[in-house]
Amino acid sequence: MPHLNIEYSANLENALDVQALVDAIHETALSTGIFPLGGVRTRAEARKYYRIANGNPDAGYIHMMVRIGPGRDVETRRSAGDRIFGALCDFTDELYRSRPLALSFELHEIPHDMAWRKNNLHELLKKESAE
Repeated sequence: MPHLNIEYSANLENALDVQALVDAIHETALSTGIFPLGGVRTRAEARKYYRIANGNPDAGYIHMMVRIGPGRDVETRRSAGDRIFGALCDFTDELYRSRPLALSFELHEIPHDMAWRKNNLHELLKKESAE
């Protein structure tokens, strides 16, 4: 964990470098120092069907939902959320100034007893760094 999910309206596809956004968000999450490299997953998906406010076809949205494991205090979670949302705002600043755009962000804790995982990435990353 964390899993960083970026959902955006498909009308932004040609105006947004989605891979660069994914990379910027991923690097920002890592730079907080509170998430292990092997647990960070960042992905983005366009939504083809949506309606925003009055239906203006130029209006777009980007919504991020970050899911993390439990155990971090509120201050740590808020600091990470502020930094990641800040990275989203910085990345989209020019786009935000040029068209109707809604940005939103949520951070959720997932209780350990309600999450199932199987992951060999931590082990592989440890091996790679030892070489």
